[in-house]
Amino acid sequence: MTAFEWALLVVLSMLWGSTFLFISVAGRALPPLSVAAVKVTLAAAALLVVMRQQGARLPAQGSTWRAFAVMALFNDAGPFILIAFASPFVPTGLASVLIATSPLFTVVLAHMLTDDEKTTGRHVAGALTGFAGLATMLGGGSIGFSPSAILGQLACLVAALGYAYASVYGRRFTALRLHPMATAAGQLSSSAVVLIPLALLVDHPWTLPGLSWEAIGALLGLGLLTGALAYSIFFRILATAGATNVVLVTFMSPITAIMLGIVLLGETLGPQQMAGMALIGIGIALLDGRPLAAVMRRIRRG
Repeated sequence: MTAFEWALLVVLSMLWGSTFLFISVAGRALPPLSVAAVKVTLAAAALLVVMRQQGARLPAQGSTWRAFAVMALFNDAGPFILIAFASPFVPTGLASVLIATSPLFTVVLAHMLTDDEKTTGRHVAGALTGFAGLATMLGGGSIGFSPSAILGQLACLVAALGYAYASVYGRRFTALRLHPMATAAGQLSSSAVVLIPLALLVDHPWTLPGLSWEAIGALLGLGLLTGALAYSIFFRILATAGATNVVLVTFMSPITAIMLGIVLLGETLGPQQMAGMALIGIGIALLDGRPLAAVMRRIRRG
């Protein structure tokens, strides 16, 4: 990746790392499906407004909208429903580790489904090292063996597999020459079509109490920052750097979440978190390849 793409990836990790903060606030006022429905609706609306001001339009081809629906299923609505199902049965730390297996799945799927992102030993070592760092940083949680815990843990793994498949599948939008904003708006609009009826059916939001200004601010943050802006950046990186690189954000976002906790909530950074961040950094360096190549050149020069 170029320096600009790395900068975009850092921004994306900051946006998606703040998701947990926004959800913790919005979740006090609305059930999970309603939070998700509001998020994707706000995000899609914001992108459509910006596109209209720029004179851009969504594609009209049915095949493209079918592709948007697939992305919505695997990259947005589907994983969120699975994670919401798992949340009562799986500790947050363990859920984070299970969902962060998506780079491991991406390495395998990219090798199987693409011609230009074949897996190497370096890719495998980088993905495993990054995952080990995440497990170290978050503590891993405790694995449960009751039927509900096993189902919840499997749901998290299926969500991770969905994110990985979406990263590979989304490459096709580059060939269609769609602007990243149009791709993001199409996916989010398709997600809204799925999540709004589900939220109405399950949550009965008209029976819920009114929203506080704090909750409204959190929902706006979810929709505009972690939704509209984040997905525009995601598809921009995916179009130029590929699936294996964009999914690195899964490793980086928990670091942002921890740093936000330190800055905003007064939490402390212990040796376990520092060791985990170091392992994640090594894993990312291995996946990128350039730091390792620079070290090898220095060794050869003696």
